[in-house]
Amino acid sequence: MTKMFQEAGEAAAVVRRQLAANQTAVTALAAQLRASPPRGVLTCARGSSDHAATFGKYLIETRLGVLTTSAAPSISSVYGASANLAGMLAIGISQSGKSPDILSAMRAAKQGGARTAALVNTADSPLADDADTFLPLHAGSEISVAATKSYIASLAALLHLVGEWAGDGELLEALHAAPALLERAWAVDWSPMVERLERAQGLYVIGRGLGFGIAQEAALKFKETCGLHAEAFSAAEVRHGPMALVGPDFPLLVFRQGDETADGVDELVAEVLARGGEVMVSGGDVRGAIQLPHPAAHPAIEPMLQVQAFYRAVNALSLRRGLDPDRPPLLAKVTETV
Repeated sequence: MTKMFQEAGEAAAVVRRQLAANQTAVTALAAQLRASPPRGVLTCARGSSDHAATFGKYLIETRLGVLTTSAAPSISSVYGASANLAGMLAIGISQSGKSPDILSAMRAAKQGGARTAALVNTADSPLADDADTFLPLHAGSEISVAATKSYIASLAALLHLVGEWAGDGELLEALHAAPALLERAWAVDWSPMVERLERAQGLYVIGRGLGFGIAQEAALKFKETCGLHAEAFSAAEVRHGPMALVGPDFPLLVFRQGDETADGVDELVAEVLARGGEVMVSGGDVRGAIQLPHPAAHPAIEPMLQVQAFYRAVNALSLRRGLDPDRPPLLAKVTETV
């Protein structure tokens, strides 16, 4: 059993713990945001945390109609420039809470007039200390270089905040049911993906809307734990130049949730299959595609369940390819960039 496997398997308990522990703080921040709505949201993150921020962008814009954009940390940390962010909400997402560039971006946002919130796993960190509101991820110790339970904890924290901010009872009910569904997702069989990609050289990972941040995360995990080159694309964007590579030797892994994006994703899958390509799909049922199951759920919860099932499978794929997912070459658990 690898540390990655062990830690990813704790995600259900992490989310259950987080929802209970953060309720008071999330309710208070949501009330502030409703009373004084921000004119926009700025996210500050790197790596897996930035993929969670991508999920947050689609969630905030579709549920609240508030424009959300990702900060380029180098604007403040390298160029020393700043922007007028009065009336904005800046959300920093980090495991360690101490990367210099994220700290610089969040401090610049605060100096520019933004209200700040930090979603951080390490409570005694500069990012948590600096923020107007600190929402702990409660993921506990994560030793494996590959982030798993902390990524899922970041998704849950964003869902919790947006659900309370929007007063979306249906979403909140689905979120509180998510720990049990995560347990079920951890047990599903994605061995067809492992078998298909054991000797693969590369692939595209596809998502759209809420699923795009999950596709980004999966592509990163393929690279860092399996030595497998993977690129994440929107189901719309891949139809441009990237489609030239798609074929029998260059498969697609597709994350599909049952919302307004579903029909377009199904059309893409059917098109690739018609061209002789090979497609693995989580959440769809297009004839000819390899099906990767997950428990049925609210469309905003589905991506979290899909990535939980994926983590188990990618850990197995890493081992099948003769690698150690806990210790990827040239990588460290905490990456501090400027």
